[in-house]
Amino acid sequence: MSEQTQTLAAAPVRKRRLRLRDFNEITIPAITLIAVVILWELASRLFDIPEYLVPAPSRIWADSMQMKEAMLMHTLVSTRTIMLGFLLSIVISFPLLILTQSIPKVALAPILVIIFGPTELPRVVVTFLVAFFPLVISMTSGLLAAPPELIELVRACRATRLQEFFRIRLPFAVPFIFSGLKVAITLSVVGAVVGEFVAADQGLGYLITTSTAFFKTPVAFGAMAILSVLGIVFFQVISAAERILFPWAIKDNRS
Repeated sequence: MSEQTQTLAAAPVRKRRLRLRDFNEITIPAITLIAVVILWELASRLFDIPEYLVPAPSRIWADSMQMKEAMLMHTLVSTRTIMLGFLLSIVISFPLLILTQSIPKVALAPILVIIFGPTELPRVVVTFLVAFFPLVISMTSGLLAAPPELIELVRACRATRLQEFFRIRLPFAVPFIFSGLKVAITLSVVGAVVGEFVAADQGLGYLITTSTAFFKTPVAFGAMAILSVLGIVFFQVISAAERILFPWAIKDNRS
């Protein structure tokens, strides 16, 4: 049997293995999450844990649904801040801005409020400062990852700098860029919440602050759950975009 025939025969088996592993990547975390929620509910009921300390999942759901319209409004506000800061981090991802990483973001937030006022702009700036640094590092690493022999080859062929960038450096940088985007979007959620903790009258961070101040712990847990869902959804959207737009760039080590 020729090598080509063996490869064709092994292709269906490889596809089934990949489907099974993709299925396990979804089902195992989902089953684990469901088990944790069930154990949490049982522990809350058996040990009679005060709800102002750790509320049961059922109470979190009930209290969150009672104010679902407010939850939705705060979620939309936080989502807008996250996306604005994230997009700003993509636009301004250059090494000259690395010095800003030496500034504590939580300490910077009140200063930004004084400079820009109690608007959404300080929250967007804090989100940007938190998110753009991993994107800078990943982009720089990716652009330097092209094999030196390929660089020498295109230069020997008298390719312009622009041709070298788009045909060699950028394709090799795609996996690095998407890795940075995945980290940046999750940090954008953190940055938005930090900004809303300091100065905001809307958003999930503001909702957590006001809820804990009045011992409405189930509502605070509900807001945190929504933030977790936002982080997961944004991460998966970027992963899906990478798989759809650049399938050749995904280094699949699964055999």
